[in-house]
Amino acid sequence: MLKDRNDIVIINLDRPRFLRYGHKALKKMSALTNMEIDAMDKIDSLDVEEIEKIVFCGLLSDAKETGENLKLEDMEDLLDQAPSYEEVISKMTEALNKSFGSLGGEKNSQGVATKK
Repeated sequence: MLKDRNDIVIINLDRPRFLRYGHKALKKMSALTNMEIDAMDKIDSLDVEEIEKIVFCGLLSDAKETGENLKLEDMEDLLDQAPSYEEVISKMTEALNKSFGSLGGEKNSQGVATKK
């Protein structure tokens, strides 16, 4: 069960959901955002549509585990149910950091690990 893994982050939306950025999620995220993985250090300049796409990709493991057919179009309504947009950004950043590890130990202004 994925919930026993230490690379997930719980985010409260319509229900507690988990964010996880494994290989499949990162690959999909790169395709949806046209952003290379090593460009994630520019996360502090993302627009809301890019954030929707990134969170969507992180929620796909949760959706698969629960048998949900999550679609990108669902994200506006899901994100509206978050306690705050600040929490969405914080949880997304935390999950990405867990995925990437330290990547050299440096972090950008949003706290996302970046390469040296």
